[in-house]
Amino acid sequence: MRRSIDDALDDHPPDDEFPAVSWMVGLTDDPNASDDGEPRVSVTLEERGSAGRGIVAHLAPETARRMRAAMGAALREIGEDPGA
Repeated sequence: MRRSIDDALDDHPPDDEFPAVSWMVGLTDDPNASDDGEPRVSVTLEERGSAGRGIVAHLAPETARRMRAAMGAALREIGEDPGA
């Protein structure tokens, strides 16, 4: 099973120092993505226009929750509500 949950482009104009990046969050149960064969949350980052050449992280549920908490902390740090 592979399922896309959400994807988008980053929010800054591309320039020489910071190329435009796309991100995607999904699900995978690829047995090669984990040692225990359990489904994983996948996070993909790639330069816009470079489909298939990005970096993919296959996160266990605990790691995905840690990443969610880190995003919330970063939003609070800049004065934003982290949402639900």
